[in-house]
Amino acid sequence: MKKDRVAAFTDAVLAIIMTILVLELEKPPAPTLAALWELRYSFFSYTLSFFWLGSMWVNIHNEWETIEKINAKTLWVTLLLLFFCSVIPYATDFVSRDFNSKVAQGFYGVFVMLVTFSNIWLSKVLEHGKDCSQMSADMLKKRRTLLWIDIAIKAVGAVIAMTVYPPAMMYSVIIAAAFLMLSIRKMKLDWSDV
Repeated sequence: MKKDRVAAFTDAVLAIIMTILVLELEKPPAPTLAALWELRYSFFSYTLSFFWLGSMWVNIHNEWETIEKINAKTLWVTLLLLFFCSVIPYATDFVSRDFNSKVAQGFYGVFVMLVTFSNIWLSKVLEHGKDCSQMSADMLKKRRTLLWIDIAIKAVGAVIAMTVYPPAMMYSVIIAAAFLMLSIRKMKLDWSDV
């Protein structure tokens, strides 16, 4: 199958998920700065989740840039990835309502890591596809190595969140995302040369 249908489906599902994020934002009880300040964790959680999902969308499209056709396994792994992504608005709302809760932060962290594991699996499936050139396969391997480091950063954040400082989970997502963006640029893994 050509990749166009699954790429369009992925775009649509992620667009809906990102829209749901903003719909889940609480409205301030009064039009005051103090009331807005009380919602700071909601805005922080929304912003983090939106840009994290957005950067994942960019990276998926970069990885698929040189792929022409996909197989059934790619479809199923993509569907699994989108399933885990679909829980992110719920997890974001949960954590924004009780930002300092170990359970809420842990729940958010589990789904963030499940999305990343799915991304790793999708990358592996794409690499072994019949349509993947050697240059693309090498690029996928390097990017996958970065994703394993990303998982390690998030895992450390999860341990800290579940033991001593709950917000460490969300902060680890920021650190991991910054690491990925900087590493992809520094290692020239943005597909511009493929």
